[in-house]
Amino acid sequence: MINIYKASLTDAVLLSKLAKEIYKQHYLHLWYPGGAEWYMEQYAYATDKMEKEIANPATEYYIVTVHGVPAGYIKLNLFAILPGEEKANKMEVERIYLYTTSKGKGLGKQLMLLALQRAKELHKEIIFLKAMDSATDAIAFYTSLGYTICDSFQLPLPDFELMKKEYRGMVVLKRKVML
Repeated sequence: MINIYKASLTDAVLLSKLAKEIYKQHYLHLWYPGGAEWYMEQYAYATDKMEKEIANPATEYYIVTVHGVPAGYIKLNLFAILPGEEKANKMEVERIYLYTTSKGKGLGKQLMLLALQRAKELHKEIIFLKAMDSATDAIAFYTSLGYTICDSFQLPLPDFELMKKEYRGMVVLKRKVML
């Protein structure tokens, strides 16, 4: 049985653990020594950071479980900025993470449909996300859901100096929200 629920402050420890475990399954190869630890522990996934983000009304996290076991999560930024679309009312899917054992089971699609539903409920005009330009499978998944690449950029230095240069390229994908 699949269940998706909105995370609350009591889920901050779980979210931090999920984020770090899933990140290790997918992204350790991106970094020089020390980089992944910096990213997970200081930049993105510390429990106190998760608590602040969950408490922020502009951010929503949703956890997906299968038979009561956490399988992944999605993070939404409800009032995001997309260069070139300043006048549009936008929402960002900042992260969508699934354990490797949960891939190919339709969970990612369900989370992305939840994001689209939230965008409709909030009367957003555009929903967008960023993906690594080397993540061809992820980009193909997003385009299959109606997203198109609208921009590209490099992750900035010095923040990402411990990330291997060939992985700093990002693309921005967006789609219109039909209300």
